[in-house]
Amino acid sequence: MIHFNRLRLGTALALTALLASAAGAQITSAPGSLPASQVDGLFAKDAPASSEPVPRGPDGHPDLTGFWKGIKEAGKPVGNLGRDEPGHILPLTEEGKAAQTFLRTKTIDPEALCILGGIPRHNASALPFEILHTPKRLAFHYLYNTHRTIPIDGRVHDADPEPAYFGNPIGSWEGDTFVIDSIGFKDSAGGKLWGDENADPVSDQTHVIERWTRPDFNHIHLDMTVIDPKYYSHPLKYGRTWVLSANRTEGLAEYACNENNIDAAHLGPGPGAINPDGTRGYAEPVLPKDPPGPDAYVIDPRPVGTRRP
Repeated sequence: MIHFNRLRLGTALALTALLASAAGAQITSAPGSLPASQVDGLFAKDAPASSEPVPRGPDGHPDLTGFWKGIKEAGKPVGNLGRDEPGHILPLTEEGKAAQTFLRTKTIDPEALCILGGIPRHNASALPFEILHTPKRLAFHYLYNTHRTIPIDGRVHDADPEPAYFGNPIGSWEGDTFVIDSIGFKDSAGGKLWGDENADPVSDQTHVIERWTRPDFNHIHLDMTVIDPKYYSHPLKYGRTWVLSANRTEGLAEYACNENNIDAAHLGPGPGAINPDGTRGYAEPVLPKDPPGPDAYVIDPRPVGTRRP
């Protein structure tokens, strides 16, 4: 959602507002959860495996309910669909290379314009998320009032699904692994869908298989396969673990993306500079302790479409 290279300090400060929308009123530790003193902004430091049993629902399967925060892992860039690819280089086809160039040079970050991030982008995001789980439906709630709901009732995919940001998902169980199988995605060629934070593409041929497990009370883990023969020469494998929030009262709050979105008119195309570690980063390395007012925003006066990082 944050467009790092256009409003520099201003967009960096916008992250503070995002954090505030997710924050609970009071930080308290709870049995089996991470000590509150170790919480680090959007992320949480890893927690040891807990002896507290994994909660289970009425159907006997693990209950994935919780407010989950990412863990910083050395050498594993957050926001990059190529996280587990050698050198974080995606195996783009020629059509995929053209689509990536289009996204990085001609399109504004859709999330910065309050357009749904979709899948696989939300799984690669730095932002925390909340899961609410019942035996028949599982809902992911994301930080800026975006959600997706997964049916768990034995249905099959729609025969001709309407293209969607989150695709046409169905859920099922394989033992204690929750599997989400999704087809029917929008294509990045439309300019309104990035596959990750770095403006990498996904196509209308994309098939995403997510395998979610809760190995212990403190953790939830994803193994995701992205199959997209149009833009990638082989399936992408993506693995990641999140930790349960230390604060049992913490969760998502109202976040009106379109309200006072003063950044939108000043954004240029692309994700900005991508760091050597594969992440999209801030132009300002350290945020001020006391954020300044609107006059501190760095605004590029050049017309939209002519700006470059």
